[in-house]
Amino acid sequence: MLGMWSLLLLWGLVTPCQGLLEKVGTLARIDKDELGKAIQNSLVGGPILQNVLGTVTSVNQGLLGSGGLLGGGGLLSYGGVFGIVEELSGLKIEELTLPKVSLKLLPGFGVQLSLHTKVGLHGSGPLGGLLQLAAEVNVSSRVALGVSSRGTPILVLKRCSTLLGRISLLSGLLPAPLFGVVEQTLFKVLPGRLCPMVDSVLGVVNELLGTVLSLVPLGALGSVEFTLATLPLISNQYIELDINPIVKSIAGDVIDFPKPPKPIKVPPKEDHTSQVVVPLPLFSTVFGLLQTNGALDIDITRELVPSNVPLTTTDLAALVPEALGKLPPGQQLLLSMRVKEAPSVTLQNGKATISIPANIHVLSYPPKGTPEALFELNAVLTLNAQLAPSVTKLHLSLSLERLSVKLASSFAHAFDASRLEEWLSDVVRVAYVPKLNVDLDVGIPLPKVLNVNFANAALKIIENAVVLTVVS
Repeated sequence: MLGMWSLLLLWGLVTPCQGLLEKVGTLARIDKDELGKAIQNSLVGGPILQNVLGTVTSVNQGLLGSGGLLGGGGLLSYGGVFGIVEELSGLKIEELTLPKVSLKLLPGFGVQLSLHTKVGLHGSGPLGGLLQLAAEVNVSSRVALGVSSRGTPILVLKRCSTLLGRISLLSGLLPAPLFGVVEQTLFKVLPGRLCPMVDSVLGVVNELLGTVLSLVPLGALGSVEFTLATLPLISNQYIELDINPIVKSIAGDVIDFPKPPKPIKVPPKEDHTSQVVVPLPLFSTVFGLLQTNGALDIDITRELVPSNVPLTTTDLAALVPEALGKLPPGQQLLLSMRVKEAPSVTLQNGKATISIPANIHVLSYPPKGTPEALFELNAVLTLNAQLAPSVTKLHLSLSLERLSVKLASSFAHAFDASRLEEWLSDVVRVAYVPKLNVDLDVGIPLPKVLNVNFANAALKIIENAVVLTVVS
């Protein structure tokens, strides 16, 4: 326990700063508005109010329901400690207005959280009939930003106090002396019983924060596990999380990230926006997985190209006749493409580019016979990547920008391989690029933070990173 509080105190010494991201992790900056929405939604969509306070339909449940502090046998009921109000029976909380949430981030510490609500109390008056009271309550708490035993961000309640506002008699009769006793008792008792609501709210929000620690499958390639790389930081506008993606192959082996070419200059975050920075090494690692799994290799035959794309020795003879030797015309061709090195990814000046080095073996492919090697090419495919975010990932769609080739070897005569570039580009566009786009359907995983939806985020490609920004 001492270690936990020591860690919390340590966090009070650090705050986010603008500058360079020197690690290869994913950076998330969550605006305070998103935290406020998460807290408000926990009250709207969950059973917190019912569980803590009880409801009209569940009078025997909840902290302050019938049989609880203010119910039968409770503090203000018959037999309670105040004999003067023996006639005032069954006073209990029946209604609770949805709290209005306000929060302030405390740099280097956590959150100042306030919940303003109205409480309705029902009971039987001393002169008979229904008695209805209403009280305004403001619950104020200081919440520290910490780390759980699982390694996820966690909000920990450090201090909670309440301020009871105006108490109104809505219906029924209550003599002034009894009203004063009720008022004094509520001032002493009711505020301290609303702090469990804050704990319940934090429990829901901490579950959302816990989704940062998640395992995202990469199809047949492997998986990505997100963990916190460093201590969370907090400013007066946002919480900053340095999230470490651990990429594993399908066999469970951890894949080392390539070192970033240089630190990433993280752009400043505008107010009322949340931001995720996806670094270049994560892109490179996904393409590296595709390469090591053989997903970038392909054998292109007549069946994979449309009829209007030439793929015979006759068509090849029109471009480089010296490459065919004594082969007869009209035979089908087989293009065997192998990628033996990991592709390189470039993110710069608003553009994402993928460069794939490949060896292309060109063979004749008789219908009944053994393929015969003609020549081998060293090729470089340069592809443009269009990026589009969804809720869980960053999607890539590739298109061929250019293809360059050099002759590596020939079983006939040497020739100028550049004469084949236009023809090979047509073949690659119709047969190879669609295959790549199918394989890339795994996308680049995005971390889950407070259910922030980046599907409609503004996307900006900067040097060595992609920045997603969503308005809170």
